[in-house]
Amino acid sequence: MLAAVTELYLEGQRVDITVVAARLGLGRATIYRWFGSREALLGEVIARQLELLVARKRAEVRRRGAEGLLEVLDRVNRTLTRSRAVRRLLEQERASAMRMLTTSAGVVEPRAVACIRTLIEEEMARGYDPPAEPETLAYALVHLRHAFLWNDATSGVRGDYARLREVSAALLGIPTRPRGRGARAPKPH
Repeated sequence: MLAAVTELYLEGQRVDITVVAARLGLGRATIYRWFGSREALLGEVIARQLELLVARKRAEVRRRGAEGLLEVLDRVNRTLTRSRAVRRLLEQERASAMRMLTTSAGVVEPRAVACIRTLIEEEMARGYDPPAEPETLAYALVHLRHAFLWNDATSGVRGDYARLREVSAALLGIPTRPRGRGARAPKPH
């Protein structure tokens, strides 16, 4: 069942439980009994895809510590902004998609936080000293992604992975150069 829903999701098609059930020779009630809701089923698929994406990007990045974490997060975020599956999901069902992607009561957001927390803890084992407790830092980084990539069109930041990278760097404790008017020179160490 997860493979069938994953295929539909990755192809950018709307996941219809009736169609999935018929394709698999199951009753809709069986699917609902297993997953509770369409959102929970689709959330499981999205969470698994996100976990696989993070693992692939971590394997690609050689750098370690805060800089390595930033590079992994940036690659994940850039991939998500180009994802046809995510874009189509948001286009087809904006309100329920945002709930699936961003609510702590759902499947995706807690798994995304856990995934990022694990990355942070792996770097801590190598000597990284994060500026905040790993769970809190992971939570903040995931919620920044929501705001910068999908949620906050009112602030003009939707899809702005460059500014997301800048703010993520600050949260990870990576010094950045001030920009814009009134920017101060960095203090010497």
